[in-house]
Amino acid sequence: MFGNPRYPSYQVFLAAAIAAAITALLMPLFIKMMRHEGVGQQIRADGPEQHLIKQGTPTMGGVIMLLAVIITCMLQAKWTTDLKLAVAATLATGSLGLLDDIESVAHKRSLGLTPSQKMAGLLVISVGFCLIAVNMCNVSPAVHFPGGFMIDLGVLTTVLPVAGGINVPWLYVFFVFLLMAGLSNAVNLTDGLDGLAGGCSFGVMMAMAMVAFRYDEVNLSIFAAAIAGACVGFLWYNGHPASIFMGDTGSLSLGAAFAALAVLTKTEVTSLVMGGLFIIEALSVIIQVASFKLTGKRVFLMAPIHHHFEKLGWDENKVVLRFWIIAAAFATLGFALYFKLG
Repeated sequence: MFGNPRYPSYQVFLAAAIAAAITALLMPLFIKMMRHEGVGQQIRADGPEQHLIKQGTPTMGGVIMLLAVIITCMLQAKWTTDLKLAVAATLATGSLGLLDDIESVAHKRSLGLTPSQKMAGLLVISVGFCLIAVNMCNVSPAVHFPGGFMIDLGVLTTVLPVAGGINVPWLYVFFVFLLMAGLSNAVNLTDGLDGLAGGCSFGVMMAMAMVAFRYDEVNLSIFAAAIAGACVGFLWYNGHPASIFMGDTGSLSLGAAFAALAVLTKTEVTSLVMGGLFIIEALSVIIQVASFKLTGKRVFLMAPIHHHFEKLGWDENKVVLRFWIIAAAFATLGFALYFKLG
């Protein structure tokens, strides 16, 4: 372990720096390899016209981000059960995203796995994560709200006679699935402009690192800070015009890591405030689809909402910068609610 463990806050910030450095150092080699293999992003045909020049840009940068996070945790953290579970959920979802990226590249299309295939994978991952969290990490099957109010979702619990008994709190399992699948897809939808998902995730993960630190989970704090650092290292190459995209490998795993941290620190509701920008992006798609199916009219010029502002004539960099500011404001507000009312 680098640094002095008597100063855990130093360890957390050092983890961010190490992950950023690893990502920044390894990414050029990965970009070169992707270009050599002809592995490039497929762009939506119905997207903004100015995005067509991005066709063929190397993708799957999330692989290096995840590698940097794992190496950083090996160097800086103690592998507690909570940390192992958070890392496992992140890697499992990243693997699902990797399959999606490979499918997209192999078939030369912007869509990889079908929505049902993605949701099936997220269902298996989230259910496994929830059962382990409740039975091995002593996570309470309750949803906590700022101010101390909580709703017990463990009222419908089945005990399976396997290995001494496994508690299955059905309502909480369903809730965790909605949280993990929702945040994974929300971050995935946000990943539509150069630097957008990475920059927004940086602020959210730093806020989660502070939450975990205050929750007395230093190792989870190191994990969150490592993800934030990996986002910074990635942004060096993902800024407009991007040299590489994170792909679903990165975006799905970022959302899953966010959800895992929220469950393990019992900040499920507060996390929705911290990730407010991601929620807005997802809601814009839901509203657009629902409006078109019900009325035949579109609410936005294009969804997700970042494309709406592009259609209004905003420069891509302006959209990204302003969304970063909004994401940081939501992350700050969420942490303030947790700190003041938690």
